[in-house]
Amino acid sequence: MSMVVAAVGVHVLDTHVLGIESIPAGSEGQLVETIRMSPAGTAGGTAVVLSRLGATVRSYGAVGTDPVGDTLLALLRREGVDVAGLVRKDAAQTSASVLPVRPDGARPAWHCIGANGALTLDDLPADVLDGVTHLHLGGPEFLGGDAAADLLARAQAAGITTSVDILAPGDPGMLDWIAAALPHTDHLLPNDEQVLGFTGATTLAEGARALVAAGAGCVAVTQGARGALVATAETVTEVPAYAVEVVDTTGCGDAFSAGYLRGLALGRTPVEAAALGCATAAQVAQGLGTDAGDYDLAAVEALLARA
Repeated sequence: MSMVVAAVGVHVLDTHVLGIESIPAGSEGQLVETIRMSPAGTAGGTAVVLSRLGATVRSYGAVGTDPVGDTLLALLRREGVDVAGLVRKDAAQTSASVLPVRPDGARPAWHCIGANGALTLDDLPADVLDGVTHLHLGGPEFLGGDAAADLLARAQAAGITTSVDILAPGDPGMLDWIAAALPHTDHLLPNDEQVLGFTGATTLAEGARALVAAGAGCVAVTQGARGALVATAETVTEVPAYAVEVVDTTGCGDAFSAGYLRGLALGRTPVEAAALGCATAAQVAQGLGTDAGDYDLAAVEALLARA
């Protein structure tokens, strides 16, 4: 089935530094294994993986006019993502992160919000939804709930499947900020920390159900090495992760989102789509960034079949 995605929202250039066990003291230096840049963000990272999985992807968002932005656009183009919808902002740098990766794949992060904080609905072209089958909004909090709701509602009215991934941590006030968007969200794709923080629930299942009650059609929650949890108004289902040798967990959430959405476009149920999402995240965890290696849908399906 043809899948044409408008990936709207947060686009980031990640710089990964592999082999970090500690931050050097003072002005001391340290040799590392690898330093690598990759496109990322709740819209940008998902766009890259969706393109690798066979979708046609158009990115919409804001980047600076700096060399960081030039690099990010070049990396997205190399992955087959249409970047014509990314506007350049003179007054803000391109959003970027530096990620020192520990030997177990975990990583802290330094992040600059940059141009992502300047994105408004006015930056989106009038034809943003033309010919689109899926609208993925990464970082609705940057637009604000009412603006995000307007965009998502227009998409739903056009018969477009909508999905949302929130970038902000699990601050209880954030749910109020984006509440207007939830009734227009077919698939909400948070992580476990966000679900528990947004809702104040004591269990992930309870929190996911609360988000469904708040308006989301389906909530597919990532929970790290435990896989995912899929909640609808009728059921809550656990979906296991895949055992792989982890190099870097950066972008695994975006990869899950991409695999999940691709699964839906292929006619799979949300639970089946979440299994594809977990397999996609496992594929990405074996390299540095969402664009590491040369995987495609067939490679992810092969990993899924081995489970």
